[in-house]
Amino acid sequence: MDERVEALAERDGWQTEGFAARVHYRGADDHYSIEYYAPSDCVLYWKVKGDGETAVPVGRDTVPEPLRERVREDLDAAGVAPEVEARSL
Repeated sequence: MDERVEALAERDGWQTEGFAARVHYRGADDHYSIEYYAPSDCVLYWKVKGDGETAVPVGRDTVPEPLRERVREDLDAAGVAPEVEARSL
C-alpha cells in the first residue's frame, strides 16, 4: 500500500483498498463519495443517489466548496499536495 493512502486511512472516515482511499460525505441533501488514487495522484468525486447503491461521477465544479476544502485539508495532512484535488482528469 502507498504511504499516502495509509496516511489518509488515519483521517476521519477514510477507508483504503490497495492503492486507493475513499471517504463518504453527506451534505444537507447530497451524498458524495470521494476517491484518491495514488498511482495517478488524482481525486475523483461521485454523487451518490438516495438508494446508496448508485453513484455517478461529477465535475468538481459541482461539488460544494466546503467539501472540497475538507478534502484538500485531508490530502495535505496525509502528505499529498492539496493542489491534486483541482487537477483535471
